[in-house]
Amino acid sequence: MYQAHEQVAAEESDLELAVRIAGEAGRLLVELRAGALRSGIGAAELKKWGDTFSQTFLARELSVYRPSDAVLSEEAPDDPSRTAKDRVWIIDPLDGTKEFSENRHDWAVHVALWCSGHLEVGAVALPGLELVLDSGTPPTDRPPLEGTVRLAVSRTRASALVGALAERLKAELVPMGSAGFKVAAVVRGEVDAYVHSGGQYEWDSAAPVAVASGHGLYVSRIDGSELAYNQRDPYLPDLLVCRPELAPMLLAHIAEISQASNPHMLGLDTDGMYAR
Repeated sequence: MYQAHEQVAAEESDLELAVRIAGEAGRLLVELRAGALRSGIGAAELKKWGDTFSQTFLARELSVYRPSDAVLSEEAPDDPSRTAKDRVWIIDPLDGTKEFSENRHDWAVHVALWCSGHLEVGAVALPGLELVLDSGTPPTDRPPLEGTVRLAVSRTRASALVGALAERLKAELVPMGSAGFKVAAVVRGEVDAYVHSGGQYEWDSAAPVAVASGHGLYVSRIDGSELAYNQRDPYLPDLLVCRPELAPMLLAHIAEISQASNPHMLGLDTDGMYAR
């Protein structure tokens, strides 16, 4: 049985590998959490267990099946030599440790492959929904946008920018957990856009952006510029993912809010840089 699995895995495409290991990591995390909660493990320890367990699993799979590729992960030391590589896996082993530790469903596992200047494939596992979204699924026809615009927003620390944007649009704010889960909500049609400012890293958005792009959504930084990955500094602080027809309006409003507001409106520090 194990040998058969190894043979199948060895023949996987990059997309199939991303989908498989993201999904398996998610399922194993659900099992880990269930056992930990039965044992009375506290939230802080459960966060550490989840991060470490998923990192170990994903790193092992990538080292076995893509041994020549570099890896950039939230949970591992960064090797700057990756910037000279043509193939770099960008992973977030557990996106939403707070939600994971609170036995919520709105967390994710991210696996993406950057190849020669762009995101090649991506998979976002949503273990709480028993679902894996991937960049290879053809986009589906979306029903016309009608009524109130829905914006995904952090359930614990919504930014002033999103609040101002919602006020302008008379939009509905839909609170939810991790960044990957928010982008997935746009992909799944539960919300119409996700606007983030104030700080993220490449692993927070790489896989979700690859999936969103594959599903025909608009993706960029909040000033409309391109999202760049496998940079020496992986800090990538802001993000816009939305239905394509909303992008011009959202970008225009964000620009106007930015010009009229103090730096803290966008999560910036006094030097005009995103606060980390």
